[in-house]
Amino acid sequence: MSIPQGTSAIGDATHLDSRWRTAAALFVLSLVVACSTAAQGVFGILQEAAKAELGMSDVQISLLQGLATSIPVAVLSLPLGRLTDRGNRMRLLIWMALTWTAGTLLTAFAQGFAMMFLARTLAGVGMMCALPVAISLAADLSAKDQRGRALLPLSVGKIVGAAAAFAVGGALLGQLATHTPSWLGSLSPWRGVNVLFAIGSSLLFIPLLLMREPVRHERDGLQSPDLRAALRAIWRRRALLLPLFIGQVTVIMADASAGIWASPVLIRDYGLKAEHFGGWLGAIVLLSGLLGSIFGGLCADFGQKGRIPGGLLLGAVLASLLSIPAAFFPVMPGVVGFAVLLSALLLAGAMTGLITAAAIAVYMPNELRGICLGAFIVVGAVFGFGVAPTAVTLVSRALGGEGYLRMGLTAITLSTSVIATFGFLSAMRTLRRDATAG
Repeated sequence: MSIPQGTSAIGDATHLDSRWRTAAALFVLSLVVACSTAAQGVFGILQEAAKAELGMSDVQISLLQGLATSIPVAVLSLPLGRLTDRGNRMRLLIWMALTWTAGTLLTAFAQGFAMMFLARTLAGVGMMCALPVAISLAADLSAKDQRGRALLPLSVGKIVGAAAAFAVGGALLGQLATHTPSWLGSLSPWRGVNVLFAIGSSLLFIPLLLMREPVRHERDGLQSPDLRAALRAIWRRRALLLPLFIGQVTVIMADASAGIWASPVLIRDYGLKAEHFGGWLGAIVLLSGLLGSIFGGLCADFGQKGRIPGGLLLGAVLASLLSIPAAFFPVMPGVVGFAVLLSALLLAGAMTGLITAAAIAVYMPNELRGICLGAFIVVGAVFGFGVAPTAVTLVSRALGGEGYLRMGLTAITLSTSVIATFGFLSAMRTLRRDATAG
C-alpha cells in the first residue's frame, strides 16, 4: 500500500507544532511561579522599612512572614490538592493568581499589624497553592522519563521570581526614595514597590486565559478516588514519603529562614542599605538557583535512568551535605564570605526542591500527585514558614535580643541542614530496598 508523499511532512509539522505548544505552556507555567514568588518574596527586602514605619518587632515580622502564610495554607492545601487531582487546574491557577495579586496590593495600603497579616496571608496562599497546580500541569505535559527536565522551567521560574524580588524590589525602593511618581501619591517607597509588583503581576492573566487544560496521564487504575482511598494509598507509601517529607521540609526551613532574614542581617550587621545590596543579592539568588535547578534536573533524570537503585535521590543527598557548611553564611566576617556561603545554600536548596518534585512525579500515580504535593505544602508551610522564621527570632532573643539575629539564623539553618541529609539518605535506602525486594 503506497503512502501519500506529503504524509511524512504533515506528521513532522504536527509534531513540531505540538512541541512548540508544550514549550509555550511550560513557559507560561514558569511565569506563574516567577510572578507568585516575586510578589510574595518582595516583602523580604522591604520588611526593615515596613518595620520602622509601623513600629513592629522581629517577632511580629516573623509572624507576617511565617504564620500569616502557614496556617491558611495548611488548612487549604489538601482540599486544593483534591481540586488539582479532580478539577480544572487552569481555572484554579487563575484564582490563585487573583489571590496573590490582591494580597500584594493590600500590603501597599496596610496600616497596622492586623491588616498586614491579612495581606501577607493572601500573597502567601496564592503563591504556595499555585505551585502544586503548576507541577501537576507540567507533569502531564511531559513523558515520564523527562519529568526532571519538564519541571526545570518551574524551578527556574521560582528562582527568577526570588531574584527579582531582591533585585527589582531593591532597585525600585531606591528609585522611589529619590523620586516618587505623582500617581503614587504620598505612599512610602516600600508601599509603592508593592503597588508596582501588583500591577506587573496582573499582566499574567492574559496568557493564563489563553491556556487549555492538558490531558491527564498515568492514572494507575484509580479513577478519581475519594479522600479516604487517596490517603490510604499515600499511607502505603509512607516508608518513602515520610523521610522524603523530612528531608525536603527541613530544606524549606533553612531556605525560608535565609530568604526572610538575609536582608535584615545585611542591614544591621554589615551596615548596607537595601538598594545597595538588592542587585547583587538578586544575582546570587538567580545564578545559584539556576545552576542548582540545572544540576537537580540532570541528576534526577540521570539517576532515574542509572543502575543505582534510588539514584534519583542521590543528588538530593549530596546537595543537603553541601548545605551544612553553607549554613554558617550569617556569621562570616565579611560580605564576600556571606555571599559565597549563601550561594552554596541556595544552590543546594534548588537542587533538592527539583529532585523531590521529580521523585513525586515519578513514584506517585497521577491521581495522587496533587494531594501528595498538597501534603508537602501543608507540612512545608507549617514548619518552613510557620516555625522556622519565628524560631530564628526566639533563638536570637534567648541569646540576648534582636542584636543576635545572625546567631539565631545560623543555628536554625545548620540544624535543619543536618536533619535534611539524614532524611534524603533514609528515602534513598527505602527505594534501594524496594528495588532489591522487587
